[in-house]
Amino acid sequence: MTTPQPAIRVSAIWLILVTAFAAAIGLWAGTRLFATPPQPPLQGTLLYPTPRTLPDFTLLRSDGGTLGPADWKGRWTVVFFGFTNCPDVCPTTLATMKQAWATLVADGLADRVRFDFISVDPERDTPAQLGRYVGFFSKDFVAATGSDEELTRLTRALGLVYFREPARDGHYNVDHSASLVIIDPDGRQAGLVQPPVDAARLAADLRTLVEQR
Repeated sequence: MTTPQPAIRVSAIWLILVTAFAAAIGLWAGTRLFATPPQPPLQGTLLYPTPRTLPDFTLLRSDGGTLGPADWKGRWTVVFFGFTNCPDVCPTTLATMKQAWATLVADGLADRVRFDFISVDPERDTPAQLGRYVGFFSKDFVAATGSDEELTRLTRALGLVYFREPARDGHYNVDHSASLVIIDPDGRQAGLVQPPVDAARLAADLRTLVEQR
């Protein structure tokens, strides 16, 4: 009695082919469903694979209004945390933001991007002081501050830190993160720009982000 080995061999080959085809389809589907969307080419901005949702917060603006999550929706927002008595990092960064803003305004993107400065020294940075300081760089920039409770909750959610050194003779310094925070039009943290910040690259990245959305 003969054994139909060729038939068995053909069946096995078909089973292997069908299994491989099914695996390929599964891999393709999984890639389409779970792969990270391609990111636009940026020069100095680090985008997160998934934007981060921010907690609720309420800060006081230098013009007497309030700043909250809803204010960071509808456009790309660049946020920098510092204080007006900062000797070097803050004025340098704000000057860089001013240059980038001038480029974006010239490109007709003034309504698609905004820049915010948030003070982590509310004891000394009154609304009037904040308005004068930030207004020196640009009248278009938003300036705000708030209680340590609000500031701590917000900076921690953004992955930033700040720390006030013990006062000496009534004077003290504030150590703080120097990165710029990038907020997307949905009010989520989309990424960071780490120092040193270049004005041309920052403007180019924001232009790219605006064009992508």
